[in-house]
Amino acid sequence: MTEQSEDAVIRCEGVWKIFGKRANEAHEAIRKKGLTKDEIRDQYDCVIGVQDASFSVRRGEIFCIMGLSGSGKSTLIRHINRLIEPTTGSIFIEGQNINDVSQKELRRLRAEKIGMVFQNMALMPHRTVLENVAFSQEVRGHDAGERTRNALRAIEAVELNGWETKYPDELSGGMQQRVGLARAIAADPSILLMDEPFSALDPLIRRQLQDKFMSLSAEMKKTTLFITHDLDEAIRIGDRIAIMKDGVLVQIGTPEDIVMNPADEYVADFVAGISKLELVSAARIMEPLDAYTQRRGPLDIDTCPEAHPDHSLDQLVDLSVSTQHPIIVKIDGKSLGVVTKNALLRGIKGEMPSTEQAA
Repeated sequence: MTEQSEDAVIRCEGVWKIFGKRANEAHEAIRKKGLTKDEIRDQYDCVIGVQDASFSVRRGEIFCIMGLSGSGKSTLIRHINRLIEPTTGSIFIEGQNINDVSQKELRRLRAEKIGMVFQNMALMPHRTVLENVAFSQEVRGHDAGERTRNALRAIEAVELNGWETKYPDELSGGMQQRVGLARAIAADPSILLMDEPFSALDPLIRRQLQDKFMSLSAEMKKTTLFITHDLDEAIRIGDRIAIMKDGVLVQIGTPEDIVMNPADEYVADFVAGISKLELVSAARIMEPLDAYTQRRGPLDIDTCPEAHPDHSLDQLVDLSVSTQHPIIVKIDGKSLGVVTKNALLRGIKGEMPSTEQAA
């Protein structure tokens, strides 16, 4: 799957990762003979981690890569800062091909532009919260006053004021995760790489941290690559989602696209249990006003409830229960389309409008 963006902060082009001593031979065999993953394992004793991955992440976007264990998502994210070298393919950070940079330049890139948050925070037990948050800046050579000021701002951003002098073993799991997030943002990197950072937490704490992360991301305009095995989490926080299976990016799209237009049975199985009420918008299920009037005759718009194109199915249901009239979808006073009760029911079931009705 290929997908690009002119405003890409992160861009991957044709990235392959094959583990094994004969990785280059295996890749050539795939290219020339079309060998499968199992055939590569049996004939070359190699394992395919990532297969021809191409995608981009726009500035300020939260881009989620979602997949089950072993799908290759964590392998892929580790290519972005060259913790793993690709077998072939290119990775660009703000237009710079990081495959070509020196180790010195790579260290600078990691220090100045990329913050990392992983499931295991690896906080130093002998250092306080403040010292842990400031540590990455200490390594970069920032003076004591500057790193303390930056660390305190980050601690305040994650709402850990008053805990600066505490040690990791005095904190709950959720608080430790906040320390890790604060450490990542303390130096104000433009990019965040997050590998299942909340997956080990209790559901309530997890949701609270998701809320805090989304708020910080919007406020600080961070470009984020977020890895998760939880589709609910991906849909909740992601501007766009990439579904990954066996090293392949199966589908890339907005949460609404993924749920309403699954690319194959694998994706359809994932999204089968997802509620459409908060996810699907009026714009997705409305039909054009002229198409409606051609089918049903003139419509007295003044008698109909009004909705914005971004209103969710849940909001449309609230409007629909109090009237027998269809809902008029408007923006800036202009009527764009109509949502009937039948269209609303189909939307709740996850069915798209027919071609002749689609806006």
